[in-house]
Amino acid sequence: MELEDIETIAVLGAGNMGHGIAEVAALAGYDVRLRDIKEEFVQSGYEDIEWSLEKLAEKDQITDEEAEAALDSVTPLVDMSEAVGSADVIIEAVPEKMDIKKDVYAEVEEAAPDHAIFATNTSSLSITELSEVSDRPEQFCGMHFFNPPIRMQLVEVIYGGHTADETVETIEALAEDFGKTPVRVRKDSPGFIVNRILVPLMNEACWMLSDDVATVEEIDSTTKYHMGLPMGSFELADMTGIDISYHVLEYMNEVLGDEYEPAPVMVEMVENDELGQKTGKGFYDYEDGDGADVPTDEYSEEVEERLNATLAKEIANLVGDGVAPPEDIDEAVMMGAGFPQGPVKTVDEYGVGQCLDKLESLFEETGAARYEPPEYLEEAVEEGGFYGGDDEEDEGPDFEVIALERIDVDVPEGHNEKQVGHIKIDRPHRMNTISLDVLGELDEALDILEAEEQVRSILITGEGDKAFSAGADVQSMATSADPLSAQELSSEGQATFGRLEETPMPVVAGIDGFCLGGGMELSICTDIRIASERSEFGQPELDLGLLPGWGGTQRLANVIGEGPAKEIIMTAERYDAEEMEDFGFLRDVVSKDDLFDEAYELAADLAQGPPVAQKMTKRAMLKGRDDTEAGLEVESQAFGHLIGTDDVMEGMTAFMGDTEPDFEGQ
Repeated sequence: MELEDIETIAVLGAGNMGHGIAEVAALAGYDVRLRDIKEEFVQSGYEDIEWSLEKLAEKDQITDEEAEAALDSVTPLVDMSEAVGSADVIIEAVPEKMDIKKDVYAEVEEAAPDHAIFATNTSSLSITELSEVSDRPEQFCGMHFFNPPIRMQLVEVIYGGHTADETVETIEALAEDFGKTPVRVRKDSPGFIVNRILVPLMNEACWMLSDDVATVEEIDSTTKYHMGLPMGSFELADMTGIDISYHVLEYMNEVLGDEYEPAPVMVEMVENDELGQKTGKGFYDYEDGDGADVPTDEYSEEVEERLNATLAKEIANLVGDGVAPPEDIDEAVMMGAGFPQGPVKTVDEYGVGQCLDKLESLFEETGAARYEPPEYLEEAVEEGGFYGGDDEEDEGPDFEVIALERIDVDVPEGHNEKQVGHIKIDRPHRMNTISLDVLGELDEALDILEAEEQVRSILITGEGDKAFSAGADVQSMATSADPLSAQELSSEGQATFGRLEETPMPVVAGIDGFCLGGGMELSICTDIRIASERSEFGQPELDLGLLPGWGGTQRLANVIGEGPAKEIIMTAERYDAEEMEDFGFLRDVVSKDDLFDEAYELAADLAQGPPVAQKMTKRAMLKGRDDTEAGLEVESQAFGHLIGTDDVMEGMTAFMGDTEPDFEGQ
C-alpha cells in the first residue's frame, strides 16, 4: 500500500497518547476513527482533542476553520468493527502491557480489511511477538510517537522480525505527512533507540545513588550543568514517572539479561508509590518541598565518567546489533529527548577509549553485568570513535548545529568560478532555535566564506519542515556548562548578528515556517529576504516581559520604519508572509516548493555582481544609518576608489559590448 491509498486511520486507545495521535492524523487531513473500550473513555479523549485544537487556534498556530475541520474528521467509537472495518492504517495505543495488546490485536484481526497495516505505539515491547498474533505479520510494524504527539517531532518506525520493507516505507511516509520526522529502527530490540539510551542512563544514576557513589544533587548537577543535558537524571525521571523507566527496565531485564536489572532505589520507590510529580514525591518532594531544585555547582567527575561509559555501552549495543547507525541514534535522541547534541557525538568527543577503560575497571571491581563491555565498543575504539577517526582529506571544521556548503553558480563560458555559500541552521529537532553553539558556528562559517575568493554571496536557510528559526534556545543557554549572564548573552548575539550584517558579501535569507524572536532578528541582518507563503513572523519577547535582545529594537526599524517596527515588537503578535511583504520586510513571497530555487537564484545573481562595489555599498549604507553626513562621506570616498578599479573597466566594456561582465573584485 502506498501513502496515497491511505484515507482512513483508526486509533485504538483514547488516552494521552491515543487522542494525541488522533489529533495529529486529523490535522493532516485523514478520516480518523478514535476507539476505546468504554463510551466515557472515548468521549474524554474526543473532548481532549477539541480542547487542544481550540488552544492551537487561540495561539494562531492553526485557523479556526482548520480546527473545526480536524475535529469533524474524528469519529469517537466503542464498537471495534466500526472503528477498524474500513481502516487503511490501524495505530494501537492501548496500555503498555503485552497481554492487553495481544488481546486487542486478536480482536482487530477479525474486523480489519486485508490490506490494512497494523502499527503499535509501544515504547519498548517486542514488535515481532505482537505481530505474530495477526495473520499479516509482514504488514505489522512499530510506530512509536513521543508525548505529547502534537508537539514532539520524532516517530520511531520499527521493524519486527517479519515486517516487509514496503510496510516500513509506507508508515515512514505517513509520519512525514503528519509533519513528523521518522527515524527507522532496523531491528526489533527492547527500548528501540531513545529508551535504550535514556533508561539505562537513568538506571545507572539510580545504581550510583544505591551504592552511595554520589548524591541526587551531585548526579543532577553533573548531568544538567556540566554534561549539558536538558534536565538532571532524577529531575527527568520525576517528570516522566519513575514507574515508566522501571517497567521498561523490567522488560529489558527479562529479554536481554541481568545487565538491565533495576537499581534497588528505583524498585523501592515504585513499591512505595513515590513516582515523581504525578504522585507528589519522587527523588524530589513536590508537596512539602521545593520540587526539582538542581544545584549548579556540585559536579562529580565520577558521575560524568560512569554516565558517559553507560552511554558508550548502549550505543555500542545498538550499532553492533544492527538496530541503528550512529547518525540515526543522534537524530532520534536529540528529537525525542531534547539532547542539545547527539549522544554518539558526545561520547566520541569525550573519548570512546576512556569509556571502555571505565567499563573495564568497573566490571573488574564489581563483577556487575551492566559494566561488561560489548565487543563492538572495542571495534569503535580501534576505529577512533563510532563515527570513525578524523578524515585527513576532510577540509574545514566539523559543524554540528549548522551545515555549510558551497553551490557553484552557472556562469558564462570563460568566466571565473563563482559560488554561493549556503549556511543552513541544522537543528530541526529544536525548531532551528539559536543556541550559543549556533552563534559560534555561524561566526566561524562567516570566517571561512569571507576567506574564499570564489564565494561571492551567502544564502541562509533553516533545516526541516517547521522553521527557519523559532527563536533563541533559552533552555540550552541556561543549562550550558558555562551559562552566561543575561547581558553577556545579549552581547554575544549582538556581536554575531552584527558580524553577519557587516559581512562584505550580499546575504539572502530563504525563510520557511516560523521566523520568530531571535530567528527573526537573524533574518533582519540579511540584505534581502524571500519567504514561503506559510511562513510566520514575530517578536514575542514582550509577552515574556523581555525585549528583543540581539539587535531587533534597532535593526527592524531601519528595515521597515519605526512605526511598523514598534507595532511588531510591542504587540508581540504573529504576522503572515503577505503582511511582512506589505511592511517591506520581504522582497517576495513564493510557494514552499519554489522557495529554495527562488532564494538561490537571487543569491546566484548577486554572486556575479562586483564584489568591491557591493562591499562598499553595504559599508556606506551602514555608516549612514544614524549619520547621513558620515554615510555620504563614505559613499564619496568609495566612489573615488572604485572609479579606478579593474571591475569598473570590466563593467563598462561588457556594457558597451552587450555581454555579461566577469567581475574579479579588483
